[in-house]
Amino acid sequence: MVELSLPQNSKLTKGKIFGKKGKNMTCLKVYRWNRESGSNPRIDEYFINKKKFGPMILDALMYIKSYIDPSLTFRRSCREGICGSCSMNINGTNTLACIKPLPDSKEINIYPLPHMKVLKDLVPDLTEFFEQYKSIKPWIKNGKKNKKENIQSPEDRKKLDGLYECVLCACCSTSCPSYWWNSEEYLGPAVLMQAARWVNDSRDSERKNRLKAVNDKMKLYRCHSIMNCTRSCPKGLNPAKAIADLKKAIVTEL
Repeated sequence: MVELSLPQNSKLTKGKIFGKKGKNMTCLKVYRWNRESGSNPRIDEYFINKKKFGPMILDALMYIKSYIDPSLTFRRSCREGICGSCSMNINGTNTLACIKPLPDSKEINIYPLPHMKVLKDLVPDLTEFFEQYKSIKPWIKNGKKNKKENIQSPEDRKKLDGLYECVLCACCSTSCPSYWWNSEEYLGPAVLMQAARWVNDSRDSERKNRLKAVNDKMKLYRCHSIMNCTRSCPKGLNPAKAIADLKKAIVTEL
């Protein structure tokens, strides 16, 4: 009989409790782990008064860091859903903390993005994710040496709508089971959406070469269109459709 067990440092333990229950109090249960401590990850509980900070989850985390526990670690920057820094799993859904309103529930569970190596607390290691992004060469490749800018018609520009808005927060990729189990080879929804963005840019002269570059059973075809990526995108984009369009272009053009 095979016995399976989690690695020693992956077993969650009960953490510290800050504050107590009361009127207007919300409990944030936050994942905490510091690789340097050698201890198991834990869940700390913070009871905070919603009237003392703004309406978003990020406001609550910043309040905790500023007034309760300065050791709490997370990424953040723009606070406008533009930079993609504050991506995390909130109540079971990947999203951006800066544009996620505090729910009415008395308890909120906050974890780092799933199936990613954790650097500390709510900070995932995105090194591999951005290496994959780099691999699709996300810049205009045009052999023509124009002295002026590359002109693009309004119609061609419109083809990029729903693609260019991606902020590379990795919410979609880390909600995808195919990416969980094949992240070393499968590019994932976010990177494939960016690949589609450059394939569809009329100013780029490498359309066919870009399609050939992703035409691979692991890079592209590990997508099985389960739509987790589309459901989890905090910007309301549709990575599943972008991937389907890539597959269609490969079939019809290569």
